[in-house]
Amino acid sequence: MEDDLALSDEASDAGSEEVLTPAELINKLEEAWLNEKFAPELLESKSEIVECVMEQLNHMEQNLQRARQGDLKISFHHMEIERIRFMLSSYLRSRLHKIEKFFPHVLEKEKARGEGEPPHLSPEEFAFAKEYMANTEALLKNVGLRHMPPNLQTLDLIKCVPKPNLDSFVFLRVKEEQQSILVEPETDAQSEYAIDMEVGSQHLIRYRTIAPLVASGAVKLI
Repeated sequence: MEDDLALSDEASDAGSEEVLTPAELINKLEEAWLNEKFAPELLESKSEIVECVMEQLNHMEQNLQRARQGDLKISFHHMEIERIRFMLSSYLRSRLHKIEKFFPHVLEKEKARGEGEPPHLSPEEFAFAKEYMANTEALLKNVGLRHMPPNLQTLDLIKCVPKPNLDSFVFLRVKEEQQSILVEPETDAQSEYAIDMEVGSQHLIRYRTIAPLVASGAVKLI
């Protein structure tokens, strides 16, 4: 992996780019993969990372084709390519699984997204979610609901499909020091309290409490 790749920085001024080495790019993919794997909700789309990783995989495969046969490094590069492909496919599968499981809530959240906020769905995922919802509604209407009384033939999928459980607990590692993070009590007898989190420290905490920190990259799920 030789070439540095440019990744747009959506949080900064338009047109700015963050130049990543291949190793930094793969680290970003791994973090996005683990965050998506362990977060109970669908996270912000990292489509630019996906595109850059796919481009890097193409570079690596082209380099392997030019490598001298019998070179011991070829087997190591093959293993690295397979490792990256596994992370990439697992990341995309995790996202598709959440879209299928929470599709009405995912679409509702995307619809309510404010101007300037990063999308939670890539264009392809958005098209998939809309098609999945349309097919689900058509199936229910044609197979199940038509046998119901007229007053029960309207189904609100938002109410019928469960929401992501934001109160589930997750493990995390702190990347940026955090002070006075408010933690909700476990029981009604307890009161809310604040904790400080040092860089490198690990915690088991309710996801809802640290969801904004996951989104900002201040912590990562493990």
